[in-house]
Amino acid sequence: MILLNFSHPLTPDHVQQIEALTGRTVERVIDVQSQIAPQQPLTQQVTALVDQAGLSPGEWQTLPLLVNPPSLNFIAVVLLAELHGRCGYFPAHLRLRPVQGSLPPQYEIAELLDLQAQRDAARRKRS
Repeated sequence: MILLNFSHPLTPDHVQQIEALTGRTVERVIDVQSQIAPQQPLTQQVTALVDQAGLSPGEWQTLPLLVNPPSLNFIAVVLLAELHGRCGYFPAHLRLRPVQGSLPPQYEIAELLDLQAQRDAARRKRS
């Protein structure tokens, strides 16, 4: 599995948690800095961020991908649309949460979000 990390660096413990949750080996982590210029149009910047992952069109459509989205919501929503366009589906995403009482602040993997299953379930509610 390829882990696309658009957020803070992940530790070896995070990768172990991900592998335990998915039952798959993380073969590669691709770190993409998700800094943007607030005064510039967002969509072009997010497209450039995704380009930094360095995947070919075929890889976007065939590799098993897991995404750690950026924290800023407006970057994340545009990223989601960009990834769906490249993959043809919504790849699974991570949700991290703070470890309660940790100093300095630490994060753990809270859950995996199967966005495609969420979309498919919501689609069935259409009349």
